[in-house]
Amino acid sequence: MSTQKNILKKHSQILTMGIRLMDVAIIFLSGWIAFFIRFQQTNLSFHYFVAMVIGVVFSIFAFSFFELYSGLREVIFYEHFMRLLQSMITLILLFAAFAFLSKRGETYSRLWFGVWMVCAFLLLIMMRCIVFYFLRFMQKNGLNVRRIVIFGASHLGARVATSIQQSLWSGVHIVSFVDQNAIQENINGVPILNVPSDFSQYLTDQNIHEIWFALPLHEDERLKAMMYELRHHTICIRIIVDIMGLDLLNHSLTEMAGFPVLTVRSTPMIGMNRLLKELEDKLLAVMILTMISPLFLLIAIGVKLSSKGPIFFKQYRHGFDGRIIKIYKFRTMRVHEEESWVKQATSRDERITTFGKFLRKTSLDELPQFINVLQGRMSIVGPRPHAVSHNEFYKDAIHTYMQRHCVKPGITGWAQVNGWRGETDTVMKMQKRIEYDLYYINHWSIKFDLKIILLTFFRGFIHRNAY
Repeated sequence: MSTQKNILKKHSQILTMGIRLMDVAIIFLSGWIAFFIRFQQTNLSFHYFVAMVIGVVFSIFAFSFFELYSGLREVIFYEHFMRLLQSMITLILLFAAFAFLSKRGETYSRLWFGVWMVCAFLLLIMMRCIVFYFLRFMQKNGLNVRRIVIFGASHLGARVATSIQQSLWSGVHIVSFVDQNAIQENINGVPILNVPSDFSQYLTDQNIHEIWFALPLHEDERLKAMMYELRHHTICIRIIVDIMGLDLLNHSLTEMAGFPVLTVRSTPMIGMNRLLKELEDKLLAVMILTMISPLFLLIAIGVKLSSKGPIFFKQYRHGFDGRIIKIYKFRTMRVHEEESWVKQATSRDERITTFGKFLRKTSLDELPQFINVLQGRMSIVGPRPHAVSHNEFYKDAIHTYMQRHCVKPGITGWAQVNGWRGETDTVMKMQKRIEYDLYYINHWSIKFDLKIILLTFFRGFIHRNAY
């Protein structure tokens, strides 16, 4: 098999390392350019040299944290651009924190720092445009391309082909489907062939680099037969497991007792992830409670003056693993008891006080839940806790409902910042909320949490569905 058509594939690690080195060079060079623009001289002072070295170190951390070097062949350019933007914002925040904590903020010119960051960002984009379009040029000319055959022209194979064809930068070219049971002649323009009499020779003649098996789970005998036929071939073989019909939650492929094991449902909060989540919750809860303590006191006085009764209202909710927990809110109703049947506050609920309406509209009634975070009952970010009676009703109406309890409930969540909050008076509304909750669990990361927290300031406090 020819190796000339896969040059960059074999040297992908060299390509990635080259981009890393260019990033470091650009960050440092941009600092020098900014210094020249600001001070009209080329000889760096020691303080600015140290600052640029620190900036390089911070950039290495930020770029790695946002996975800027992962899957360069497969990533969509827009997604890569957003990762770069997030990385640069993180770099700015890290350097600002360094300047503040080291009390060196007055040492550096703000104009120099601003020009440095803007110049670095623009040069990093330009460099990546050149690299990406160079890769694209190579692919159009038959270089840096993986030629593959998909064995199996079922719905799974069709979905794989569609996904590959939509990713212009993947560097994957589908030569053909192979399936003797197929009815149609092609899928998305890719021809479907019967299994050649000498399949191994066909792969060699067509210069195929990889074969992807996309067969239903019940066709394992067919897979074994083809694997046996290819026993003398050195081609790369990949198996795409048909799990699309399953309810997946934080799924992963691991090895246990020497066997490949596909986990289709698990919590992401194990091991290091659990530790990071706990640190995030506790640190942010202490910081936020400290900052809002004056507001906390004012609201408590307002609640007391608005109507008779306690300042806090205690509710029972399902928490992590479905266990019953007690959560706190500022009281917003004159009378509010947990009924044995599903009942939520509505937009014109007469039980809500005037001050309570303001608290609900601004979500300030939920501030006491930061105490629940310190207690370990809740997280700052996670699926919102629902009434116990809701669980009893919706766990049968929505078959994926209870999966949201694989993590702790949160004060804010992905569903809430996307508008799915307030009264859920239909199964459809609750279904949409659950979809967003499960998306959060499947894609959880610290940076996703920080994104939701930031969006909460813009979308989460005041919303037309809040009452």
